[in-house]
Amino acid sequence: MSIPGLEGRTVFVVEDESLVAMLLETMLEDMGCTVFGTAARIEDALEMIAGDARPDAALLDVNVAGQTVYPVAEALDRKGVPLVFSTGYGQGGLAEGWEGRPTVQKPYTEAMIRDALMRVLDIKNA
Repeated sequence: MSIPGLEGRTVFVVEDESLVAMLLETMLEDMGCTVFGTAARIEDALEMIAGDARPDAALLDVNVAGQTVYPVAEALDRKGVPLVFSTGYGQGGLAEGWEGRPTVQKPYTEAMIRDALMRVLDIKNA
């Protein structure tokens, strides 16, 4: 069921666990979003957002294949892309300088992802 305000929005997913990435893609599509792309490695993520490419929002796993996602977060932040972090540690899992940013704690639900995206995209509940 599409969510008013999220329909047609492009969301970039950085997640190294393939089952979690596939679940997120399904959740996003069910909400009416378009998956801008999915990356399982930091290098791939940076390549996908190089140049003029700009998703409407991004869902970033904090720990991606043993590396932190902050280089990707910095690149997206410079482009003004709203970010939602995901981590098993909640807000306490964010590095200095990123604390207070929207975060969903794993394991998360579709409602948690929807609410976080609506918050960062400043969409009011219809």
